[in-house]
Amino acid sequence: MAGREGAFSFEFFPPRTPEGVAKLRAARSQLAQLRPAFCSVTFGAGGSTREGTLETVREMLGEGLPSAPHISCIGGSRQSLRDVLTQYRSHGVDHVVALRGDLPSGSVEAGEFRYASDLVTFIREEAAAHFHVDVACYPEYHPQARSPHEDLDHFERKVRAGADSAITQYFFNRDAYWSFVDACAARGISIPIVPGIMPIHSAARLARFSDACGAEIPRWIRRKLEAFGDDTPSIRAFGLDVVTDLCAKLLEEGAPGLHFYTLNTAGLTTTIWQRLGL
Repeated sequence: MAGREGAFSFEFFPPRTPEGVAKLRAARSQLAQLRPAFCSVTFGAGGSTREGTLETVREMLGEGLPSAPHISCIGGSRQSLRDVLTQYRSHGVDHVVALRGDLPSGSVEAGEFRYASDLVTFIREEAAAHFHVDVACYPEYHPQARSPHEDLDHFERKVRAGADSAITQYFFNRDAYWSFVDACAARGISIPIVPGIMPIHSAARLARFSDACGAEIPRWIRRKLEAFGDDTPSIRAFGLDVVTDLCAKLLEEGAPGLHFYTLNTAGLTTTIWQRLGL
């Protein structure tokens, strides 16, 4: 698969209700007009949305949208993951996002794989170069990492195992992104590292997501959002300014693309895209 330099992409999650299916179809229809390089589809803890991921990917491929399903190895066996890869190959998928993933609530069995690097190795053993493999990385470091050095070690193992490119957790401090890129370059890591971008839909949702994933909300942004209270239009207008400026500066400074966490909506992502003149 061709390199991902200049790649602009979107992330969706598998809907769980008929209303959610309709909402996602409407969002995809709007975002497809922007001609993304690909659209990724998430995968629930322990494979809890595996069938939903496949069904969403099949729909997207039928619509002509290049699709990249997330594949999680936690809780899986070699045979179950082999079956997943075979299934995706049979549907013409040639791009995946390989993740460790999270255990489903109440589960204590991790399965046959411990780390995403194990999954990348397995994909290369099973399918050689058929799949373009994206992996995750964390400019502000994974919340479970004991140190920045350890987190970089984990990322380097994924790259050495055969990852083609990486997508970051979202962030608002671009210095953290460039510091991470520089630290990777110092280790000889040269794959594209695409910034993950989170449009700001609501202050409460952003705070909840950020607390869970370890993404820092700079104090000035947090205080400004708090000052708006329940004024949703002002929150979204402010968020559009902040995120558009972040994206513009990242691209000006040489970022290899942008990956938008859409939350299955199109409006904010489309507006940012248009403001950027993409």
